[in-house]
Amino acid sequence: MNTKIVEYPPLETERIKFRILTLDNAEEVFMHFSDINVTMFMDIEPCKHIKEAEEIIQYHMEDSGCRWGMYDRNSEKFIGTIGFHYLRRNEDFIAEVGFDLCKDYWDKGLMSEAMKEVISFGFSQMGLDIIDATVDSKNQRSINLMRKLGFKENIELKENLLYFDLKRKDKGIISDNLKQK
Repeated sequence: MNTKIVEYPPLETERIKFRILTLDNAEEVFMHFSDINVTMFMDIEPCKHIKEAEEIIQYHMEDSGCRWGMYDRNSEKFIGTIGFHYLRRNEDFIAEVGFDLCKDYWDKGLMSEAMKEVISFGFSQMGLDIIDATVDSKNQRSINLMRKLGFKENIELKENLLYFDLKRKDKGIISDNLKQK
């Protein structure tokens, strides 16, 4: 397990503001994760009680990684979450990225924009060597996003999960995308 202390500042892109989630965000997180469209490919059931949202936030607050709430820059409306968890150090420093987006914001390029910012932060500020992700094999949007960003599909894990990774030294297409920010 990595013991490195990492600061997780607010981030911004052209259309999104990122703020680390706290328990003050419980209502927004509850509304977001109570939507079956958001949780359909996740390993959680839709939230039925605010306490479940608080537990999600608390988990990320206690984890060595982070979870940002994503907000539309113009309206300040909560639109999803993104962040790193399962930080580990073997020969390489590795973190798993997780993300979700409100259905009203699908197919607008927002998650691609968000991922580019978070990937850049992971490699340049956290010093990650590898960013990985698991994706449900039926979640074609996320599979397409991983491929678009240059993640390599490695193996199929149990329960129909696909494993992707992006290595700092091999970032390929993402390095061009990051330069264009």
